[in-house]
Amino acid sequence: MSKKVESNIKAYGNNFTTMTPGPLAIAMRTCKIWQLIRFVVINIKMIIVVNKSH
Repeated sequence: MSKKVESNIKAYGNNFTTMTPGPLAIAMRTCKIWQLIRFVVINIKMIIVVNKSH
């Protein structure tokens, strides 16, 4: 017996419970300035954590 493969799967249908990004989340994810700010903030946090360990 072989399993029947579902051929018509809708990614954002009612059967999927994952969250989909809204327009604000999509805009922030694609904004280069926001990505640069997040990169700097995360790196500062990493430097603080590394300095605490030494």
